[in-house]
This record gives sequence, C-alpha cells and structure tokens, in this order.
Amino acid sequence: MSKIKIFSLGGLNENGKNMYIVEVDKKIFVFDAGLKYDNDINLGIDYIIPNYDYLIKNKKNVVGIFLTHGHESHIGAVPDILKTLPGIPVYGTKLTLEILKNDLDERTMKKAKLIELKPHIKINFGRLSIFPISVTHSIPDALLYVLYTHDGAIVYTGDYVFDSTVPAPYQTDIGKLAYVGKQGVLCLLSESMYAALPGHTSPNNRVASFIKSVLNKSENRIIATIFPAHFYRIQEIFNEVSKTNRQIVIMGKKLQGVIFKAIEDGYLTIHKNKIGNLSNINDKNIVILISDEREKPFANLERIIRGYDKYITIKETDTIFITEPAYEGIEKRTAEIMDEIAMLGADATSLSSKKHLLHHASREDLMLMINLMNPKYYFPVKGEYRNLYANAMVAEEIGISKENIILKQNGDAIEFINGVLTDHKEHIKTDEVLIDGTSGEDVGDLVLKDREMIGENGIVIVSCTLDKITKKIIGGPEILTRGFIYVKDNQPLLEETKSLSEELIENNIEINVKRVDYSRIKNEVRDKLGKFFYEKTGSKPMIITVIQEV
Repeated sequence: MSKIKIFSLGGLNENGKNMYIVEVDKKIFVFDAGLKYDNDINLGIDYIIPNYDYLIKNKKNVVGIFLTHGHESHIGAVPDILKTLPGIPVYGTKLTLEILKNDLDERTMKKAKLIELKPHIKINFGRLSIFPISVTHSIPDALLYVLYTHDGAIVYTGDYVFDSTVPAPYQTDIGKLAYVGKQGVLCLLSESMYAALPGHTSPNNRVASFIKSVLNKSENRIIATIFPAHFYRIQEIFNEVSKTNRQIVIMGKKLQGVIFKAIEDGYLTIHKNKIGNLSNINDKNIVILISDEREKPFANLERIIRGYDKYITIKETDTIFITEPAYEGIEKRTAEIMDEIAMLGADATSLSSKKHLLHHASREDLMLMINLMNPKYYFPVKGEYRNLYANAMVAEEIGISKENIILKQNGDAIEFINGVLTDHKEHIKTDEVLIDGTSGEDVGDLVLKDREMIGENGIVIVSCTLDKITKKIIGGPEILTRGFIYVKDNQPLLEETKSLSEELIENNIEINVKRVDYSRIKNEVRDKLGKFFYEKTGSKPMIITVIQEV
C-alpha cells in the first residue's frame, strides 16, 4: 500500500510550461519540464518556465525527469533545471534526447545524466517501475508513461492522437495500452487541448492534400514556413514535393541541422537529389523552407518581407505558404503577416485552424483512451481551464463518476492513500520563472515594472559632476532624455528641469563635510522631478541621477 501525491508545477490553466509531479512514498517522478512564450505581456522575456523550488528542496528524493517528446512545451525547462540540479537523471527516447542536447551548453552537457529509453521496456525503481508506450504525435518517438505502484498504475499520456495511417516511428501501440488498462489504472492524466472538439482529430491532422493543391496551383517559387520540431508536417511537404519536378532549399543552419540529422537517423525520408542549395534559390520550381519559432513568431518571414534577408527577396510571382494552423495568441499576427505579403503583390496561403488540426486528442480520441485505460480516477491536464473542464465532461459522459474526476490548478495536490482519494488539501507553492537571455536567472517583477515604465513614459537621466574637495558643482547638471519628450520642441522644459535639478543638488550638499549623502540627493531629485514632470506633461518617466566627483 502506498501514499501517492500528484500535482502540477505548470501546465494547468495555461498552454505550455508542462510539468507534472507524481510522488510515491516520497519518491518523486517528474513528467515533462517545459517552457512557454509570452511575447506580448512580459517585455523582453525570452521564455517562461515553472518555478522548481520544490525539486530543489527535495532533490534527494527525485527519481528522474521523464520526457514524453521533443517539443519545447515539454522539454524547454530542462536545460535551466540541470544547471541548478545537474545530478537529476533525464529519461527520453533517442530523438527527444538529441533535441535536448542541442539546448544544453557544454558545461551542463558534461554533468547531465541523459538516459535513453526504448518503448515497451520496463525500468524498475525498487518496488516501483516505469513502462513507456509509443503514441502518435507530430514528432517521432513520442511516449506515454505508466508508473506502476502497488495500488494501481498512474498513467500520463503526454500529447497524442489516434491515427492508423502514420508511419512506424509515429505509431501508437494500442495493444500495450489495452494491456495496461486490464491490469488496473488508478489515475489517468490526459491532455485536454482539443477536448471541446467533436469526433476524432484524424484525418484533420493530415494536410497532404492541401500541400498538393498549393504545389499544383502555383507555377512559381514557394516560400514555406515550418516549425523545426513538427517532423510530420516536414515529411508531408517532402512527400508531396517528391511527386513533382520541384526541389527544396532549406534555409538556416539550425533548420538544416535538424532536418539532415533526422534524415540520417531515419526519422525523415527524402531523396537527396530533391534538396537544392543557395544557387537554386531563385529557380522557378523551388520550394524554400524557412523556420518559424514560437519564441519569435514569423521572425524569419518578417525579415524577408522587410527586405533585410541577404538571400531572399519576395517577388510578385511568389507564393508564401504558412504550413501550421494559427495557434492561440498568434491569430492577429498571422492576419497582419498575410496583409503585408499582399501589399508586396505576392500570394499568401495558410492552414485554417478550424479545418486543420495539430496532433492532439479530440473528444473521440479522449474517449478511446479512457476506454482503453479504464481508470478509477481521471485527471485532465495540459490546457486552459475551459479545456480541462471540457475534458472532464468527456469523462463524465462515458461513465466516470463525477466524484472521481479531478479538476485542479497548478500547485493543488491530490493524495491517494491505499488507492483511495483523500480530502487532502495541500497546495504546493508555484510560480513562473521569467528568463531573459542565457543567464537562467529569474528576471523578477521589479525588472518588468522598470521596463514597463520606460516603455510607457521613457527615461530621464540627470548627470552632474562635483569638485572632490569643495563639493561645488563644476559640471552640469546635464539632462538626457529617451522616449519622454521631443527635445527640439521642449527646450524651455529642459531648462526648467536643469535649474530645478541644480537647486536640489546644491540644497543637499553640506560644503564642510567630506562625504555627500548621494542617496538622499537621488531620492529627492527623483521625487521632485517626478512631480514636476507629471504636472507639466502628465507623464511619469523613470528618473536616474548620476553624480560623480573629480
């Protein structure tokens, strides 16, 4: 009999940042550790990861991090975690670990314990064991995890869809799923992204016919945007191009590296004579692949549209093909990009988010998974709360008792004792870690407030030089502004600012003392100038005072 605790550090009531914890008698199993992007709200933030203080405090009990597949929303936080906790084992399939290695710096890579898993081979951890099962997603080598305990299995699906037409590296082993279900599943954690969509996701995740129509419709060059990690879509493009007299040019070292490595390892299949080079870039029968990143959506395409790309210039005869349906939060930018392309006279086409779906489970897929697993308890994960709720309704519709369906927020822990859900109401502290650059440190709210203030009202710098002995002003004060006012039209305001600053500095200098209280001067200049600027302009710029002695 066991004491089992389950909670999420990220992934509930949000898209991305997936990180789910299953703790069995103090042994901690971490399923996925992802990031999310939030370009519009957090100024200058590259990405966001879950706060993993819980793992730091309990690092001796962490068995490992188990990765379902190689998308950033599921593995993106691992490099940051390994910098702090280098001893934690990380488990995943060959492709997943290869993608992860590309994000690890040399120092982290040397200390990392990366352990390759083979689907359907059980790994024992004392009385507990992990059994990985292949599932279908838009990237090969995707896994579902079964954690066997004495009170039944805990199953985490990751991302999946049921599609019988996919090639071997993408196939789901339904027989293994049914076998696990017959052994007894205590709790099933299943994704929720498309829970409100009726029917199966398949065949709407397959877009070969649409790609074919784009290739046939255009007699000239096609520029296609792709996500490097969506191997299934890349293979669809390769397959359809191979049926024509066209060639493909792959732009960018990163995208080339991903695709050529995948071809080498057998995850992508394409004849090498179909791959061109830069000398073919202006050929009429060429398809140019450019990468599209969630971190900076359409960044490469925007550079081409604005004429900043040194290789590609958009022609009126070109067709721009956006090969992924618009995801939540990017719909407006997609429409803007389409307009900008139209202004250049080129044709633009994209997949419809209503007709074309990503590789995630819709209602019938969820029902099939629930029927195969036959869980005692059902825990919807991964998605906004409305998605989680829709997933719960699916489970209730096919017979799972409402009392056995678990809807929670990040940090809300549930507890099973001897296989029975208790009234345990523990909340684990959760938060977001905002990462800017490569330092891996949390930027924090104060930095964001400063950035927001500068972005909205600008900055004013007051610079002044004092004589080291007499403490008298010998230079300045000089007033420098950025993003606050147009200097040429506001000279009287700047002169008043200069006079007020000089008065404030002089009033706070005691000539007969060896040391000046610069903190007091800076605070008073900030307060008085802040009120002065608000009275004159209605704005509150950031004010920085710089005083030096010579």
